Amino acid sequence: MSANPVLVALDLASAEEAVRLATRLKPVVGGFKVGLELLTGPGPGVVAALRRLELPIFVDAKLHDIPNTVRAGARQLGGWGARWVSVHSGGGRIMIEAAVEGLDAGAGGHPAGILAITVLTSLDAGQLAATGVTGSPGRQVARLTRLAAQAGVEGVVCAPAELGDVAQVAPGLVRVTPGIRPTGVSNDDQTRTATPQEAIRRGADYLVIGRPITRAPDPYAAAERIAADLVSVVAARGVARG
Repeated sequence: MSANPVLVALDLASAEEAVRLATRLKPVVGGFKVGLELLTGPGPGVVAALRRLELPIFVDAKLHDIPNTVRAGARQLGGWGARWVSVHSGGGRIMIEAAVEGLDAGAGGHPAGILAITVLTSLDAGQLAATGVTGSPGRQVARLTRLAAQAGVEGVVCAPAELGDVAQVAPGLVRVTPGIRPTGVSNDDQTRTATPQEAIRRGADYLVIGRPITRAPDPYAAAERIAADLVSVVAARGVARG
């Protein structure tokens, strides 16, 4: 677990804006997330630009396709310098294994791992049921986590509420958690959320935080405040694991 577990979601329209903000935030965060807005706008070259800041980059590509296509996509992102790449675990074990193989080939020796998305934090139990998935989100997260672990991923992406379900079935996986909202901040389109401190106490290793930082009047001050609030919680987690 990183001493600073905050990965800032750079959900911005331009590479220039993303690199400028990331450069400003570098002293007070643990890394950055590049999502679909940047990948489908300026493109994956932004990953290479951000890598120059020497912090890990989570490329949230959400790959979900036939295995050969996913393997090729993961390989390309590894070549751009991604530390982590996300895939939808609903694509199945063979697809996830292909992503692991592709990323490893593209990374060329630098550390890189696949993160399997379980159940999106924007879905509640009712919406999940509408997709044909019966049972609670926690049960589905556990099922998909077990599958992803068998396929060789480094970690999973799950909501704070399901961190315990992940720990029960695959305690060795890295746990990355979106849906993080500091006290007093709007949930926006997230439904299963937690504060940064709550998420770390529940077992998160990394926290993906976007709008509470990027849309704050002073993003640096917002990120600095979150990092300071987490110091004692992260230290306690380290002692407990030791």
